[in-house]
Amino acid sequence: MISTSSVVDYAEKVRQQVRPERYEHVLRVAELAAQIAAANGLDQEKAYLAAILHDAARDLSAERLQQLAPPENDIERQNPLALHGRAGRRLAQEWGIEDEEVLEAIEGHVYGVDPEHKIGMALYIADVSEPGRGVNQEIREMALAGQLEQAYQKAVICKVRYLQKKGIAPHPRTWAAYQALRAKPDEQ
Repeated sequence: MISTSSVVDYAEKVRQQVRPERYEHVLRVAELAAQIAAANGLDQEKAYLAAILHDAARDLSAERLQQLAPPENDIERQNPLALHGRAGRRLAQEWGIEDEEVLEAIEGHVYGVDPEHKIGMALYIADVSEPGRGVNQEIREMALAGQLEQAYQKAVICKVRYLQKKGIAPHPRTWAAYQALRAKPDEQ
């Protein structure tokens, strides 16, 4: 069990690392991730903690991101912001987080996660659909109605299509998740 005081401590560490607007986003994602977890029979505390930590590295310099998470491909070299999930995982580990499910969710919120990783799916959905973004209400509603897998599938497909419309190449891990989800017969 995760103590409330430790979550408050982690939230304060994140608050000190990010801009105020980003911290407000983090809090909205944490609330939504916990709600999605509850609606889908998942551990709310883990979902909340992963969400509190998910953007801990988001406002770091490109140099610091690359120190925490050395680039592994051209997309990461050209766009260091793509490293913020892996860098956030490293920060969480440095701060004492050992729960692999939480760490994988933090890392995977940028790229997508394996569909077996339910906490990671809840965080991914919460991040792309939190009300402050003003988009993806349908995805949020699906997840809150207990349709986690369908909401996740829709979220990944929407993200890739958005990137394609902007002329941005998806990260290889995002592309792999997209291809795997599109191959499923229930894709909408």
